[in-house]
Amino acid sequence: MSICDIPAYMLSDMLRRKKISVSEVMSEFGKRISETEPEINAYITVNNFGNSLQDIENAYAAGKELHPLAGIPIAVKDNISTKGIRTTCASKMLENYIPPFDAEIITKLKTAGAIFSGKCNMDEFAMGSTTETSFFGAVKNPVDTEYYAGGSSGGSAAAVKAGECAIALGSDTGGSVRQPASFCGCVGFRPEYGRVSRYGLIAFSSSLDQIGPIAKNVRDCAMLYSAISGYDSKDQTSLRLPPANYNELFNTDVSRLRIGIPEECFGNTVSSSVGSTVIEAAKLFEKNGAELIKIKLPSIRYAVNVYYIISSAEASSNLARFDGIRFGHRAQNCSNIQELYERSRSEGFGAEVKRRIMLGTFVLSEGHYEAYYKRAKLLQRRIINEFEEAFKNVDILLTPTYPEAGIKTGSQMSITERYASDILTVPASIAGLPALSMPCGNDTNGLPIGMQLIGAHGSDSVLFSAAELFERLVEKSEKI
Repeated sequence: MSICDIPAYMLSDMLRRKKISVSEVMSEFGKRISETEPEINAYITVNNFGNSLQDIENAYAAGKELHPLAGIPIAVKDNISTKGIRTTCASKMLENYIPPFDAEIITKLKTAGAIFSGKCNMDEFAMGSTTETSFFGAVKNPVDTEYYAGGSSGGSAAAVKAGECAIALGSDTGGSVRQPASFCGCVGFRPEYGRVSRYGLIAFSSSLDQIGPIAKNVRDCAMLYSAISGYDSKDQTSLRLPPANYNELFNTDVSRLRIGIPEECFGNTVSSSVGSTVIEAAKLFEKNGAELIKIKLPSIRYAVNVYYIISSAEASSNLARFDGIRFGHRAQNCSNIQELYERSRSEGFGAEVKRRIMLGTFVLSEGHYEAYYKRAKLLQRRIINEFEEAFKNVDILLTPTYPEAGIKTGSQMSITERYASDILTVPASIAGLPALSMPCGNDTNGLPIGMQLIGAHGSDSVLFSAAELFERLVEKSEKI
């Protein structure tokens, strides 16, 4: 097995036991990127930055106790600020932007000794589900390059699947970590809102955005999550909680798990192959002693509408700073400031970003605020209440991650169809709940199918213990 295909937690152990060196690890990953990147297009910027390789090498050689992520190659979604390294949000607007500071999670990972392999491709300003909206071109799925890697964190998921990094960081607003993880056959985790600092994450929708890990397996995912979680005084939405403890994430007894199966998540909108595969996965839990309980979440049928109203309203506000004056793309040869604003934004933003800015401006405008934005916020509260009621009777919820196994390149889906396909991931985002996607099988074309586990607030240990149990059950069943 190539070094590039070894799980991160095993690489960490091999480095600690001096079975391999940091230089060997980075050399192998560098070769893999060179070989696969021309076809996959997972990176916008390939760059080895962070702590000195030699310093980490020397520390391992001296037998020092290092963080498990020391010397591990991590890819970073290109909407997370990295000091001195181009951060574009996959947009012409920020094509040449170099941040003067690191995001809080980058500071944490540098302190841990992680090695950053580069900045990953994405949908422009995280708006999209296929990476088609990227100014730098779409990301191909390493499983089958005739399909998209998903979005908006498609580059991060593809880099993990292709072995171009050991683990990766993405951001999830309405499913942008979970959906590409599903398409690429990876594990993707959206933490509870406020559990990971958003300081240095270039905002799309401030009340919904969360940074999360994408990995080959559940343990790698937990290792990265543990390193980036915790309170940050620079983020006013940060929860006053200590970082997650890696070992404690797997200490919950899930042998008698109560699993809620929302009826609304297995209707006509979900393909038969995806629905049946996820139900079979749920039965694997049942064979191990779990109880499957059918539940109803009637208001999630409004979730997509709520999500696009709230997120677009916040995007309209957040993206107002890109005006051609302070930073970002500036139109040339303008005769007055009004023309400078209009041309800079028209030239700098792509079609999907403009669409959401206009939608957000509309729902916040006088005469429409009450009819749209205020009603969306009221429905958000109703959805949150229904989740709270559900978790009085179940430990976790289990659903498909996406209605289909993948989206083929060049497919002619309408905008409304694309938006509607987010129906399975946006409810957890709206409620601020932790949610994890992991592979649970394949369709007839060999494409991975994602299963989503959703937990209550503060249920990290339940989610990770259940996910790790499922991996063991699948491994056991495959050996029989």
